Amino acid sequence: MILDSQLPIIFAGLMAFSVLLYAILDGYDLGVGLLLPMDNEAQRDKMIASIGPFWDANETWLVLAVGLLLVAFPTAHNVILKALYLPAAILMVGLILRGVSFDFRAKVIAHKKNHWDRMFKLGSLISAASQGYMLGMFVMGFESSFAAIAFSLLSAVGVTMAYALIGACWLIMKCEDDLQLRAINWARKAGKVSFVGIVAVCLINPLINPFVLERWTQLPWAYLIVMVPAFCFAFFAIGHQTLKRLPQNDDAGCWLPFVLCMCIFTFSFMGLALSFYPYVVPGQITIWQAASAPESLRIMMYGALIVIPCIFAYTLFAYRVFWGKVRHLEYY
Repeated sequence: MILDSQLPIIFAGLMAFSVLLYAILDGYDLGVGLLLPMDNEAQRDKMIASIGPFWDANETWLVLAVGLLLVAFPTAHNVILKALYLPAAILMVGLILRGVSFDFRAKVIAHKKNHWDRMFKLGSLISAASQGYMLGMFVMGFESSFAAIAFSLLSAVGVTMAYALIGACWLIMKCEDDLQLRAINWARKAGKVSFVGIVAVCLINPLINPFVLERWTQLPWAYLIVMVPAFCFAFFAIGHQTLKRLPQNDDAGCWLPFVLCMCIFTFSFMGLALSFYPYVVPGQITIWQAASAPESLRIMMYGALIVIPCIFAYTLFAYRVFWGKVRHLEYY
């Protein structure tokens, strides 16, 4: 029997799971959009073909995360959306621009195709940067000070480069020949910037947030949190060595950079969650204070037990069906 006090923890876990999956899945297709080379139409077609079956379904996890926040933690939803109204609106503009560009590039006359490819690239940049900015504002407790804005801008750059990294790793796994070599080079460059970004956040975050500093230095939390940067740096080191050896005969190991990048995303997210638990709004509202009534959460639990496995199963099915190397993009 699930206790009433456990329900907010369960819904917080489901929401965190949805956000993490969104960051990984939509992160790589945003990264692919960021990396579109405007000097090679054939490569752009292959890159878009590599995300074609997945990109719109990946955004389902964002809808689920926001929906869980609204129904399970309405108090926090009001605070967060009020503070992030403008960057959230900009995010929607970027996502809409991506969707429109994805369809229009396949239907316009040939000489206008480049225009919509640029719009797809711009939409990807707007979406990635706005998500990074919102993450920075969340870490700063939605302050409006100069330091908070500066940190949020740094976060915007870091998240954008992290998406470029996982997007490049996706292309290494899905593509061949010259495009794969180009993706390896992109991954090396984006990996270096992402590594610096994670180091910067690890140094700056405890300095500007007293709660985080206390959490990072307080036992037993410190034992858990110290593992996060240790594992991330190890994954970066392994990834760096892997990229040096690619490509290999029979394309062996092409999947490893993407898996390592997924691990980096997962451990970075774990570090964020451990740093702020049990707050859903840092320093202001805990998950218990923000949660809906236990009776409401119990009813929503039945829906979540049906909806989330269905979304997860569909996601696995889609990736199973469209697995393998990408081929030439054709429209019918």
